[in-house]
Amino acid sequence: MAAGGVEEQRRRLGRLSALSVYRRAAGAGRLERRRRGTPLPAGGKRAKARPRRGGGASGGRQPEAPPPIAAPPGRVERAEARPRGGGAGGGKAPPPPIAAGIPEAKRQGGPEARSRGGGTGGGKAPPPIAVGIPEAKRQGGPAAGPGGPRPAGEDGGVVGLLQRLGRLEDSRQRGAELFRWLVSPVSPGEFLGRHWERAPLLVRRGDPGYYAGLFSTADFDAVLRGGQVDFGTHLDVTSYAEGVRETHNPSGRALPAVVWDFYQNGCSLRLLSPQTFSPTVWHFLSILQEHFGSMAGANTYLTPPGTQGFAPHYDDIEAFVLQLEGKKHWRVYSPRTGAEVLPQFSSANLTQAELGEPMLETVLEAGDLLYFPRGFIHQGDCLPDAHSLHITVSSYQRNSWGDLLEKLLPAALQMALEEDVEYRQGLPMDYLGYMGVANSDTADARRTAFMEKVQSLIKKLIRYAPIDAAVDQRAKSFLHDCLPPVLTQSEKAQSVYGFPARWQDGGPRDVDILITKDTEVRLLRHGIVRLCNEEAGVMLYYTTENSRVYHKEEPKFLEIDPEYTDSIEFLLSSYPNHVSVDSLPCETLEDKISLATLLFEKGILTTKKPLLQV
Repeated sequence: MAAGGVEEQRRRLGRLSALSVYRRAAGAGRLERRRRGTPLPAGGKRAKARPRRGGGASGGRQPEAPPPIAAPPGRVERAEARPRGGGAGGGKAPPPPIAAGIPEAKRQGGPEARSRGGGTGGGKAPPPIAVGIPEAKRQGGPAAGPGGPRPAGEDGGVVGLLQRLGRLEDSRQRGAELFRWLVSPVSPGEFLGRHWERAPLLVRRGDPGYYAGLFSTADFDAVLRGGQVDFGTHLDVTSYAEGVRETHNPSGRALPAVVWDFYQNGCSLRLLSPQTFSPTVWHFLSILQEHFGSMAGANTYLTPPGTQGFAPHYDDIEAFVLQLEGKKHWRVYSPRTGAEVLPQFSSANLTQAELGEPMLETVLEAGDLLYFPRGFIHQGDCLPDAHSLHITVSSYQRNSWGDLLEKLLPAALQMALEEDVEYRQGLPMDYLGYMGVANSDTADARRTAFMEKVQSLIKKLIRYAPIDAAVDQRAKSFLHDCLPPVLTQSEKAQSVYGFPARWQDGGPRDVDILITKDTEVRLLRHGIVRLCNEEAGVMLYYTTENSRVYHKEEPKFLEIDPEYTDSIEFLLSSYPNHVSVDSLPCETLEDKISLATLLFEKGILTTKKPLLQV
């Protein structure tokens, strides 16, 4: 049929888009905001029972080295900073691009958020106290960066960056250098002192290739064509127009023809946890998580020109917005009340009338970075002349002092009840007659004595607080959240994942792992293990068998004999140096070799040289 005939047929019959079918079948569905987070495991006392040596859960996926992807080199060029102009109202078209600025807001005091969408209004937004990007320029040009200069023939962009980081021996240094690159040209010290949990940071780089190779619309399309994306689980289709936020997810598989039809009809696409599909994003986040000491997650957002996909809201995570393609107009608003400063939970969708004036308004272009702490309200919309693709890297969800105390205080009270008779003594027989809200204004010596008793017991409770055990429980939860490590080619060759066991000539070959007293070993990463002393015994939790899918696997652990704890601590303190198996502080050589072999088989230890050359 001729092109003109097709167009005429569409005009006669009316073109049914995926969006129109959705609206007819399901109606407009309001967004139920997704919040990723799970309660931490309960804390426990120090175990006194002698544990057995044995294996933990199985079934984890093998860490692997990501395939090389070509990308152009990145660079940083800073634009001259000027004070930010005023912002437009919520429903108006975005203003022309404005000069970069870093408004520094005063942190508000007050309690943490009481509930999801907390805050009752009436509070004033913290005023900006500084404007302007620090005058800084990255040294070395596109060939320099973390891990040293880029050799000829090595990839540039993010892939080249990750390759250079792989040459660093210490995984902690890899994380620190990646974070330095992320906020560059602002130094990590300045960022932590002026912005972290305090105020937004805007970095204009003038370098569209800074994030090259991390994720692209071509990658997005390839993920869809892989046939493993489901609506709701992996992909959300959203819109925000005339103050109404809608989610348009059909059921079932997200096929390219349907997804791109939604996009063509003005819907935004949110790919949840792209690290599940993208080896580069997985590699990127697996390094950052060790630096943060908290789960590092991500979502990608693809928005059509001239549209907005989400209502104004604030989140319960520290957010780093990396503009990958196109450009996007952003407005950021200070927390409205003290209860919204560093909230525990994300807000519901907000209306434009609830916002007031933005403290920061800008247009992000490819290569730019926008950071804002949890509790800062934000919204982004596309300019009419360009699409937008950005990835939001997040961390520090439920990682506050209060979250630690939620686990620590019940454990402290339980120990106090078991060990101190004062906590088990009965309350006064007549205390109901003079305590309670109805008696709060009554002058009574018995009330004073009662209050002093409660205060005394609370102060005394610190003696029984198992602080280290509570921290270990949080670390155990963090290791369950972690992505598995991504191995460099040399690490793979020196680990069980590169061991040449295989089927050949009718039978298995090179199966035996021959570790001797002279074999030199070290941990694969500093942050991949945690010793926890629990009631069931001494457990060694590890991340090498985790899945790229969040909590797809149960926590991975080994139950070990207590006499092996010194050897685990020795390996941790020796990292990143290799040590001989004979130097492990076990009682016998057999124990040393047995422990090293077990840890090697789980991917926790690597050797200085491959155990077997083929």
